[in-house]
Amino acid sequence: MRVGITGHRGLPESVESEVRAMLAERVKTFDPRDLVGVSCIADGPDSWWAEAVLEAGGKIEVVIPAEEYRASLPTWHHPLYDKLMQSASDVHRTGLRESTSEAHQAGSEILVELSDELTAVWDGQPARGYGGTADVVSYAHQVGVPVTVLWPKGASR
Repeated sequence: MRVGITGHRGLPESVESEVRAMLAERVKTFDPRDLVGVSCIADGPDSWWAEAVLEAGGKIEVVIPAEEYRASLPTWHHPLYDKLMQSASDVHRTGLRESTSEAHQAGSEILVELSDELTAVWDGQPARGYGGTADVVSYAHQVGVPVTVLWPKGASR
């Protein structure tokens, strides 16, 4: 079972702990021997999902939206990003160079197409910019990939 992830970055610590717990519970609904988490491994839910899948005994595949993607992420996230890259059983690339909103959406579309299901850490609101979580969820609906939305009650970004 290949399960992709999309979600909001920059969540407050209180929301982070709830989301991490929700992701850990979601992982438990799958047989870890058959679970492949598909992620762009950005800071936030992308990397939390990848960590939870690996901790459960599953595998991860990484989608790289652009060659300059890692450099566009916060430097404090680079060590975890590198660790997750080393743990990836496969890496998929868009072929794009610049880490733009268009590249992020292109990477997310590849992620959705590789996935049997999509987990979305989403507050249900429209995307704040092109390629945001709402756009990824919309794309999954367009191509028929089932979406499970996780969002703590009463939480806000």
